[in-house]
Amino acid sequence: MRFLQMATVAVLAASCISGPAAATQTPAASLSPPPTESVAPTSAPSPTPTPKTPNVFVIVMENSALTTALRAPAVQRLAAKYMLATNYNAVSSPSLPNYLAMTSGSTWGITDDAYHVLPAGGLGAQLTAAGVSWRAYMEGLTSAGCTRSPYPYALKHNPFAYYGGSCPANVVPLDVLDADLAGETPSFVWITPGLCHDGHDCALAEAGVWLEDLVARIVASAAWRDRGVLFIVWDEGDGRSSVVPLIVATPDVGSRSVDGFYDHYSLLAAIEDHFGLSRLGAAKDARPLSDLLPARTR
Repeated sequence: MRFLQMATVAVLAASCISGPAAATQTPAASLSPPPTESVAPTSAPSPTPTPKTPNVFVIVMENSALTTALRAPAVQRLAAKYMLATNYNAVSSPSLPNYLAMTSGSTWGITDDAYHVLPAGGLGAQLTAAGVSWRAYMEGLTSAGCTRSPYPYALKHNPFAYYGGSCPANVVPLDVLDADLAGETPSFVWITPGLCHDGHDCALAEAGVWLEDLVARIVASAAWRDRGVLFIVWDEGDGRSSVVPLIVATPDVGSRSVDGFYDHYSLLAAIEDHFGLSRLGAAKDARPLSDLLPARTR
């Protein structure tokens, strides 16, 4: 009897293992997810970089009519190598009102070289408001500041110190120019030589050699070679003629001369147009220097 009970248990256990459920069990391999198609990742298109606005350099020399300046061998060489405006005119006398005209479009009715506190504004303020980097390099400027630095620095040749009655931090000694040319060059560079090297107190034959060396350093810089433009201008004539030299150097245009009428307001207009600024004062109606500039710098 015990034997029959044990046999019955064995038969029931076997039927549980080999019954319908066991027969329909799915193999483990069929439980794996179906393979997915491999799709190569797509990369977002790189944004097109905004072209850099070419650098502008301005050097302001002193007190020489066109015919006189071209007698200096160094000036003659520069005029022969680059572009020359033969009918470019100063707008006033003495120095200061011409510097103000070049940087604000007005002489402000000033007829002397004294210090005058003018309303805040001018080209420097325009550049700053537009986010354009700029520096004005003054030979002879010391830690004494814009109004107290000694000779050969001349306050009357630093127009940026007049607007708002203070000197912006952008006005720096000329000594730092070479480091800036080798590194981060501001988009707009203004250079005022001291009273000897600008030809005011020294013969232009001497000042011209200094100028020629300065120009060589600028045109060797990456900032100028990358579509830059350099203006070399004289503030006023010699009392007999208001026609002064304007020499324009660009990397891709060689020697030629242009005889159209231009003046200091034309220079300001060209700079403002170049950086997309609104024209100030008399620059609004001035003939810009289009004939002396390649199309890509206008």
